[in-house]
Amino acid sequence: MISISVCIGTSCHLNGANNVVMSFQHLIEEHQLHEKVVLNAAFCMNACAKDHVCVRIGDERFAIKAEEARTFFKENILPLAGK
Repeated sequence: MISISVCIGTSCHLNGANNVVMSFQHLIEEHQLHEKVVLNAAFCMNACAKDHVCVRIGDERFAIKAEEARTFFKENILPLAGK
């Protein structure tokens, strides 16, 4: 099971965390990954970055821009899911 957490703390919220969560949810549905991916919201991950949202896959953290959520998912999550 792939565990994904998206920070929804104040800084990430202001940088588009809601858009990242919605994009990930849509892509999980689109690719029928409910059995392989668990998406969670998390409060501050202590990795605040200007203009970025913190995303954690397993134990690895990433800082992504909200508008890059779809590309990030396709490049980093789909390969883990075997797609």
